[in-house]
Amino acid sequence: MFPLSSTLSGREMTNQRIVITGAGALSPNGIGRENYFSALKEGRSGIRTITQFDATSLPSRIAGEVDFDPTLWVDAKNMKHVSRVVPMVIAATDEALRDAKLDPRAADLETRRNIGVMLGSGGGAIEFSERMYEFWFADHEKQASIYSIPSGTIGTIASEISMAYDLHGFSHLISTGCTSSTDALGYAYRNLKLGVADYIVCGGADSTITEGVMTGFCIMRIVSNTRNDAPESASRPFSKDREGFVLSEGAWMFVMEREETARARGAFIYAEVAGYGSTCDAYHRVRLDESGEEPARAMSLAMKDAGVAPDDIGYLNYHGTSTELNDRVETRAVKLAFGERALTLPGSATKSMIGHPQGACGAAGVAATLMAFRDGILPPTINLDTPDPECDLDYIPDLGRRARIDAAVCNTIAFGSKNSALVLKRVGS
Repeated sequence: MFPLSSTLSGREMTNQRIVITGAGALSPNGIGRENYFSALKEGRSGIRTITQFDATSLPSRIAGEVDFDPTLWVDAKNMKHVSRVVPMVIAATDEALRDAKLDPRAADLETRRNIGVMLGSGGGAIEFSERMYEFWFADHEKQASIYSIPSGTIGTIASEISMAYDLHGFSHLISTGCTSSTDALGYAYRNLKLGVADYIVCGGADSTITEGVMTGFCIMRIVSNTRNDAPESASRPFSKDREGFVLSEGAWMFVMEREETARARGAFIYAEVAGYGSTCDAYHRVRLDESGEEPARAMSLAMKDAGVAPDDIGYLNYHGTSTELNDRVETRAVKLAFGERALTLPGSATKSMIGHPQGACGAAGVAATLMAFRDGILPPTINLDTPDPECDLDYIPDLGRRARIDAAVCNTIAFGSKNSALVLKRVGS
């Protein structure tokens, strides 16, 4: 079930392809991978009125909430001691492992020592911390969890995955804002290339729909606040009348391994993770440098790493937040990175359907791109009714498009001027 590599020393970079063999998803518009894929194909939004707290006093009262039962994955007694994101990421991990036809708990210790966890999350367990602070300030420590401190740290989420599946390889969480899960996948790809692990459970998860976080974003005036009565139309990337992003949550997890081990056990291969690039504008806490040079360079570095040219790329998964500045700068960056190819390159913004799940957004985009490889359907950008003249590329408006692609770029941009991109490629039989 778990072939181990016999060709790597743990220090030498392998020329073997790094592939994705399992995927799992808990999304606002679909629980489970296939439901998520179906929602993307149909252009179905998962944005609704907030139910996790009373948001009636806030200017923005909508979000992309995941409708699931956490006690299916963490028993009700233990839910007191963990963040909402924990059962979410365990559920997505479980689906990814089953999809890859791997059961770590049935493997021997040596095998489990060669399975790593690499997770990306922007907010981590902030929901849990807010809950604990509320207890402390309201009734001192009566209702607070004994694990208030350790379970409130961001790295604990990766540890929960390791403990759930008895995984003894490295257990790391990368938190770089909205590029977190893109970076996690990039680091997983590099670790597999170096032979540090034989399998890596990786992806992204965030659950930050809290009163504190929403209030903060409302103060910043970067979330949509005029479509509370029409939430499904609120996330409008690249549209002239966009007014800000819609906060959301979710978990998208994958199994990555070298092609050799995947072939040895007859695993289905979604795609190869072929390149990764990351840069920083070094410019501002939240604003992008309007030149677009550094996000363009991140995409170019990823393509160079993958050994592909702009003309080889058949699809681009945009960061596409639905904020006025980000959409405009990302469009400019794509033109810089792709040159003439940018004018004919089809791409879309997954956030138009799911909102912005913060550090998990890169993984959500990768999952959407895996669907494009497997099913030959490029997902749409919905709510693109009135295109911004400054956002003048092919964003696949409103309806998905049938196409066979051999390579794709998944792009992300984060607070702190961070930029990260991945290149995925089709793997032949």
